[in-house]
Amino acid sequence: MALRCLERVLARLLRIAVAVLTAVHESLTSRRSGTSVRLPPITNPLLLLSGVQLARKIRRREVTSVEVVQAYIDRIQEVNPIINAVVKHRFSEALQEAAQVDKLLDDEKAEEQELEARLPFLGVPFTAKEAFALRGMPNSTGLVSRRDVVSERDACSVALLKRAGAIPLAVTNCSELCLWLESHNRLYGVTSNPYDTSRIPGGSSGGEGSILASGGSIIGIGSDVGGSIRLPAFFNGIFGHKPTSGVVSNEGQHPPCSGLQEDFLATGPMCRYAMDLLPVLRIMAGANADKLSCPISRLSLTSEVDLKKLRYFSVPHSGGSPMVSPVDKQLIQAQRKVAETLETDLGVRVQELHIPQFKCSTQIWGAFMASPGRDGKPARSFAELMGTEQQKVWPLWEMAKWVVRQSSHTFPAIGLAIVEMAQSSPPSQFIVQQKEQLQNQLENLLGTDGILLYPSYPHVAPKKNLPLLTPFNFSYAGIFNILGLPVTQCPLGLNQEGLPLGVQVVAGRFQDHLTLAVARHLEEAFGGWKEPGAPSALLLGRT
Repeated sequence: MALRCLERVLARLLRIAVAVLTAVHESLTSRRSGTSVRLPPITNPLLLLSGVQLARKIRRREVTSVEVVQAYIDRIQEVNPIINAVVKHRFSEALQEAAQVDKLLDDEKAEEQELEARLPFLGVPFTAKEAFALRGMPNSTGLVSRRDVVSERDACSVALLKRAGAIPLAVTNCSELCLWLESHNRLYGVTSNPYDTSRIPGGSSGGEGSILASGGSIIGIGSDVGGSIRLPAFFNGIFGHKPTSGVVSNEGQHPPCSGLQEDFLATGPMCRYAMDLLPVLRIMAGANADKLSCPISRLSLTSEVDLKKLRYFSVPHSGGSPMVSPVDKQLIQAQRKVAETLETDLGVRVQELHIPQFKCSTQIWGAFMASPGRDGKPARSFAELMGTEQQKVWPLWEMAKWVVRQSSHTFPAIGLAIVEMAQSSPPSQFIVQQKEQLQNQLENLLGTDGILLYPSYPHVAPKKNLPLLTPFNFSYAGIFNILGLPVTQCPLGLNQEGLPLGVQVVAGRFQDHLTLAVARHLEEAFGGWKEPGAPSALLLGRT
């Protein structure tokens, strides 16, 4: 009881302090406007095909890779001045590579099926979060001190997609050091949500979410240590998949993991169309799947899924933690609609549950992210990551500099570094017990044939800066990083304001194929991605 009271007091004090600082922030930041700018409509039909469909048309010579790449270049140039999602492009190189693909196809004697097996995304463009190394592209993660860092090689996931024939177009914006809900930094500026440019696209893979939803990309690479794939996917109305921990290599990202963070960080695909998720995930998993500590038979990315034979559960909220906001009624209603749809379509029963340990999601995530590694070495602090070998960052001094507009760091980054100063102790026994109980309960509940529906976030995409008032709402997504479970974020149409609704679909460890199969069914039932501003993209429900 005393612990809960203390949590409430600390949460209220934090919100008051953040509210004051936010007011200062708003007064100093004149560039942020409450007016939304409408995106121009998509006019090129090539932009409305999935990656799988584009690859098939390219293989069959029904369209050239140059035509596809040029269509996406044109769209990026059309929308990026509005949303600021792409921070560096390689259009000339991409067109040259597309021309090489078309020449290869002209000279290729192999059958279509052989080409598909060898180069499944031949000639299809993709984008990647700037935190991933892409040869010749910047890799700053929004740090001003890394503005001159240019990648000399490709991150593992980037290299695997290129090896599958895909063509990188650009890198996209993220939050400073990839640990905040807004994709905003002092190097590239602020990225906007294409459904309402006065709102956030999420973070830290917000640039990917924004450009995908705008029709400027078809396949994206994101990373997720606290919802950084799923929250941008939710806020931007697309699909995103956080794989089971260890399925996809995290090599080639900045900042590097420390402590136990490698267990929690996941690299995964972000796509407008659900059919692209599984084939992209197979490519990104690569040979790493054979190195898993668990038997490879548990990872079944090629298995057929009979949705009627699965067991379904729904948890409508975390149970009322004082550190997070209550879930909006419209999101609870949307999740219930999903349950009703599954019951009607599949003849199954969706059991509603309440799991009390979800109340501790914020504390569990924070404690384990800061835990030392198995080698006993402590996790690197956020302040360390903000600085350089030559120049350390002192968070309190940096906040003073920020107030007078002399800091090269964002307010959320400085604030996180200050919060970390007060959280240097290891997880309490109570938090460890809550995490273990939750882990065991979900593993027993889901097994190898269970599906859990859970809210992605308490609200639809917030207005810019508002997450400062509710900094722990991300824990609806972040808890599954600590648990290592696979999660697919699925769009569920738009609300009355034209903003995306969505839900997380969770399964047991290494049951990624189950959540991806459910995602395809929900896409069919609810219509999937809706073009921002399109008159037909109105409300939740069947299309």
